[in-house]
Amino acid sequence: MLRINPFEALRPPANQAASVSSPPYDVVSREEAREEIDRHAQSFMRVLRPDALLDKAMDPHDDAVYAAARTALDALCDNGALTRQDGPRIYLYRQSWRGRSQVGVVCCCHVDDYANDVIKKHEKTRKDKEDDRTRHVLSTRCNAGPVFLTYPDDANIDRLVDDDIAERPLFHFNDRSGVTHTGWIAESNQPYIDAFAHIANAYVADGHHRTASAARAAAHLRQNNPGHQGNESYEWFLTVLFPASQLTILPYNRIVKDLNGLTTEAFLEALASVGTLRRADEPIDPEHPGTFGVYVDGHWYLLSLDAKVLESSDPVHRLDCALLESTVLKPILGIDDIRTDVRIGFVGGIRPLSELQTHVDEGKAAVAFSLHPVSIQQLLDVADSGRCMPPKSTWFEPKLRSGLFIHQLDAEVPAQQESGIVS
Repeated sequence: MLRINPFEALRPPANQAASVSSPPYDVVSREEAREEIDRHAQSFMRVLRPDALLDKAMDPHDDAVYAAARTALDALCDNGALTRQDGPRIYLYRQSWRGRSQVGVVCCCHVDDYANDVIKKHEKTRKDKEDDRTRHVLSTRCNAGPVFLTYPDDANIDRLVDDDIAERPLFHFNDRSGVTHTGWIAESNQPYIDAFAHIANAYVADGHHRTASAARAAAHLRQNNPGHQGNESYEWFLTVLFPASQLTILPYNRIVKDLNGLTTEAFLEALASVGTLRRADEPIDPEHPGTFGVYVDGHWYLLSLDAKVLESSDPVHRLDCALLESTVLKPILGIDDIRTDVRIGFVGGIRPLSELQTHVDEGKAAVAFSLHPVSIQQLLDVADSGRCMPPKSTWFEPKLRSGLFIHQLDAEVPAQQESGIVS
């Protein structure tokens, strides 16, 4: 069963929540991170992406980058932009966007629950990205960004949440993306701890690298702490737990640089051999599984795969992103591994379909594909099967802001550099 824990949050004063909090580290470029810092001098982006303020020629994984992250965190604490909550608490965090809302429970989960698959995954991680965030955790002694988890809906937890969000909020603001963020302090911790103890599994929705790095940092600190007792704060990592029914997954679209030596006519003929292909007058936002928008040579087409292709009972093989790979990307375009092939690119569903057209029209890609999004039930089914989705399968929106709640590790164990990180 799932263990959760309250924590003494490091957080901004209510009237500074909008200017201190920031987008997560992995959805902005170095230039966008610098722009965020230029807009808000006290932005938590200083901690997440200190490389934005350093020499562009510097390796983003240089020791100085991680030292700068710790310096930036200390500075925000010293000037009052971040203060520590007196006593461990659980929080509620609501995001409202485009007419819908999702409310999550902000707490800490145990790294062993992640290691033992009480918290299940659906994506593979890359070691270089794990290394980066592990070093960041060890350098700053905190989980700077929360992990986005989901769990099967539970009426008891819903009642607790509804009661607490009826009270006066801790903060309330709109961000530049049109998302409204609201937070509360839970009246009591124990009812939430007891309620989540009845939840068999939680699932990583967004933040697989943050989760893996939290576990690796904990392993490192356990190994290097002679006084380790098992109740240290580094045994826990920062999460926001949302009920599954409230979440919406956007598609993760694909672009490919060339047609694998095919003419446009030959490519279209190949597509027609795997399904029904018809030309469309407008951009295609697929309404049904097994259908794809295809933009090539200035025109949109709707590709509907043959029914027999959709009959697989395998939870991974029947995902639209996997179907596109098995019917088009690999056999027609010659992309054998989308993890490593430089010819393929990915465009998150938050981006308009016009951006897919732009990639093709400007010659950056030869063809673009719009996909039907993965459902939350498909995600749970894949995770429950112990399998992984293809890379770039899900795009969750809105993203969790960083800097609203920070979990400090309170460990005085010297952090080693990259060569000493536990794998």
